[in-house]
Amino acid sequence: MTVLNDSGNEPLPGTVFTPRQVRVLKIAVIVMGLLLVGGFAFVLAAIVYQASRGGQDEAVSAEAVSAGVLDGVEAELAIGKDGSVTGLALDGDRLALHLNSASGPKIVVIDLATGKVVARVRLKAE
Repeated sequence: MTVLNDSGNEPLPGTVFTPRQVRVLKIAVIVMGLLLVGGFAFVLAAIVYQASRGGQDEAVSAEAVSAGVLDGVEAELAIGKDGSVTGLALDGDRLALHLNSASGPKIVVIDLATGKVVARVRLKAE
């Protein structure tokens, strides 16, 4: 029995690849290149979209800050005459105040959405 030589299965001169393998490789390279270009375009579009919004969702007007009113909520916290605020931290809609007074240091956590004190923590040395 004789096997006929199929010219499509013979390697190209100087390589070990057949013409079919080279064609498949070219298609794979083109598809991956298109995916890379599309991915870069998507990332750039997302950056432009985020930059054009300019923090509109979380922006607080200067009038609301100067008036001490955020979304219609006004709150007061009595800290005493000898007390002082030595630090603060904001996380989402929670504000933590570090207070020092004659009675000792404490941390007060305030919910900015409601204006209510969520927690009071007295600090003491061990």
